[in-house]
Amino acid sequence: MKSSLEELEKELKIRNINISYQRLKVLECLTLNHCHPTVDQIFTALHKDIPTLSKTTVYNTLRILVDAGMVRVITIEEHETRYDIDMENHGHFKCESCGMIYDFSIDIDLLTCDELSNFEVNDQNVYFKGICPGCLSNINQNK
Repeated sequence: MKSSLEELEKELKIRNINISYQRLKVLECLTLNHCHPTVDQIFTALHKDIPTLSKTTVYNTLRILVDAGMVRVITIEEHETRYDIDMENHGHFKCESCGMIYDFSIDIDLLTCDELSNFEVNDQNVYFKGICPGCLSNINQNK
């Protein structure tokens, strides 16, 4: 997704979402930072420029963007919700050492499970956890 404010505004209009400065800035934050941020991270990043911003506004904006299909929820950890602007099918790897989440290519549509043939699947996610190359390198250097 392109990140100019004008183009983000067009995307919101196409989806009949009322445009506000706060909504545009949350969407822009997601397009510029592909780090799968939490609400707290988005709030902290934007609060400097928008001192009147509340976490409730960030939560509500993200809910609207998720409902509109512009953002997806990432829940690799049970008690941690993150947000991803990339709506294309892909998987996520979370480093258990540094906490970074990395995207990787995978054709999720090719994953089939005969046991679910009579089920309606509404969401598909592929999550892996482990240690990223940077942390592995640090671990090996400290041995």
